[in-house]
Amino acid sequence: MAYQVCIDIGGTFTDCLVSNSKGEIAIFKSPTTPGEFEKGFIDVLHVAAEGYGLTPADFMKQVDLIVHGSTVSTNALVERKTVKVGLILTEGHQDILVLREGPRKGAFQWRLDYPDPYVPRHLTRTVGGRIDARGRELVALSLDDIGKAAADFRALGVEAVAVGLLWSVVNPAHELAVRDLLERELPGIPITLSHEINPMPREYKRIIAAAIDASINPIVRTYIEKLKTALDDERFGGELLLANCVGGMMPLADMIRKPIYSVMSGPTLAPMAALALSDEPDIIVGDMGGTTFDVSALRDHQIIVTPDSMIHDDSLGIPKVDVRSVGAGGGSIAFVDEGGLLRVGPRSAGARPGPACYGKGGTEPTVTDANVVLGIVDPDYFLGGKMQLRRDLAEAAVGSIAARLGVSLHEAAYAIYTTSNHNMVAAIEEITVREGINPRDSFFVCGGGATAIHIAEMADILSLKRYMIPRFMAGLSAFGGLISDIRNEESAVFLTSSATFDAAGAADTLRRLRRTGDGFLAEAGVAAENRQFEFAFLGRYEYQSFEIEVPFEAEGGMLTDDDLPGLVEAFHRMHERIYSIRADNDVVEFTAWKLRAIGKRSGQDIWQRNTLADQAGDVAPKAKRGVYRQESGRVDELPVYEMGDLGAGVRLAGPCLVEAETFTAYLKDRHHGEIDRYGNLVVAVA
Repeated sequence: MAYQVCIDIGGTFTDCLVSNSKGEIAIFKSPTTPGEFEKGFIDVLHVAAEGYGLTPADFMKQVDLIVHGSTVSTNALVERKTVKVGLILTEGHQDILVLREGPRKGAFQWRLDYPDPYVPRHLTRTVGGRIDARGRELVALSLDDIGKAAADFRALGVEAVAVGLLWSVVNPAHELAVRDLLERELPGIPITLSHEINPMPREYKRIIAAAIDASINPIVRTYIEKLKTALDDERFGGELLLANCVGGMMPLADMIRKPIYSVMSGPTLAPMAALALSDEPDIIVGDMGGTTFDVSALRDHQIIVTPDSMIHDDSLGIPKVDVRSVGAGGGSIAFVDEGGLLRVGPRSAGARPGPACYGKGGTEPTVTDANVVLGIVDPDYFLGGKMQLRRDLAEAAVGSIAARLGVSLHEAAYAIYTTSNHNMVAAIEEITVREGINPRDSFFVCGGGATAIHIAEMADILSLKRYMIPRFMAGLSAFGGLISDIRNEESAVFLTSSATFDAAGAADTLRRLRRTGDGFLAEAGVAAENRQFEFAFLGRYEYQSFEIEVPFEAEGGMLTDDDLPGLVEAFHRMHERIYSIRADNDVVEFTAWKLRAIGKRSGQDIWQRNTLADQAGDVAPKAKRGVYRQESGRVDELPVYEMGDLGAGVRLAGPCLVEAETFTAYLKDRHHGEIDRYGNLVVAVA
């Protein structure tokens, strides 16, 4: 038997989704091991081996592919545990990371201190030399300045260097020369050049990307080396691919060259899964795990890629699949603030010690504890009964909230439950309403182990009409990784406009991008017939400050003057979709061109090869369980169905519970579910 595996490390559990050559898919979970993620990675592989009745050695011999979504770089950035970075900029422009893009965030928060730059001033050096916007050398590069910067960095104990010089995207000669000299002066120190990591015209976005990439380079490299050593010890002889933040996979060598693409890579896999699971045009994807609730959206059945992702007060710089996160996971801690108001998150109990009901030392009330008190989660059937929960500890933790608020235990638990729901609804509205998507007309796909518990109330608040609880909901991101393509994104600056459109120059830029994309896919071992290319441009109306990304068709990367009306109309439509206005008589400026190189992997349709048989006869619940319902203000006995016992075509009417080994779904009044032929529960709200 041949197996393919995807491992996604979450804040509380590490998910492992395994498919075999028969098209059968199984999900396994193991506690995450903060600080030693490679240990949790191997632990969950051992759990999978046990699930198949194999020894770890026999199982690993039969695994030919592992894909992995890493949180190492994200955690380093969020926790501010990156390495010491030295930054080299053009003389006279040492404040690029201080000034950012000009406008301050929160313009009316006049008491807000201006945030510190990502690289502090004492680690920033400037060098003489100047390239202009047309790529001409105006001032020769000062080799003495580079030598002095290297000496200073050596004395300061710098562990990585980022280089960002003006207009290096047009002529990179000076940046390349800086690297050549630094490699001689600072052997073994990784160096990131801005024109290579993010070839965009905006200095701040380009240079912040280089600084972030440099700051996590040794961390990501060390993690990959540890992971590879651990897999070698397990005698793994197959292929290992890592998830990137543009919704696909990259070989190890490419991730080591561009570690910034590992940031937020795990959550980007959930929308890729939704893309395969549904043909709906507008889809919202909610992935609620132990620490966060990650929400993303598909517009016109296309992944939304944003250039504006933030890490604390700084832009990430590079484009990534648009995923927003809030601290609303199963482990999010509830507390009463000084004003007597209940709050939930963003602080989390994490994997250690975890919610109080885990019995591992946690005492503070969490969302999971509230769900146990409400009766939604069965303490005896958590992870299919493999992990016993302590109801008494959950009640003690939630009881502290009840005492502070002066309400009953059930009322306090429901208050935690609904407060968490409203936190998630706010995140959903942020990525839909503000991005030109009406949630009422969208299809919702649930991901993560806890979303199906909360989706019914969120659907009522948002007026959603339909949502899906996938069969592998608890490992949706891992499922996305299992079926994702190999992907890479390349971009290049070429400025032209609808008034003086240079079709030949644009076409030449696209051809260069196509050659680079072809090279990436060839290096990744993708056959020519499995290579696909998608094109987009960054455009704006003349005198606008910021661009938007617009996809377009270009057969083989060819563009002619005849394509201009189509490009302009595509820009107008996208601008209207996002901002509700279009200016048909305004000049459209094209600032940069992008290519996504996609390598189709074999076996991506394996999940569709096994379909459920139609249900024979009526379905009876396996049990009944008391659940506190706010609608009635009391504990009601609700039917409980076992997901694995339901055949295709089964219809369920809420209120009821549907349990699987890795999740529980709570259907409320007016929510009617039906099992589709792939085993997913599709729910319509009457």
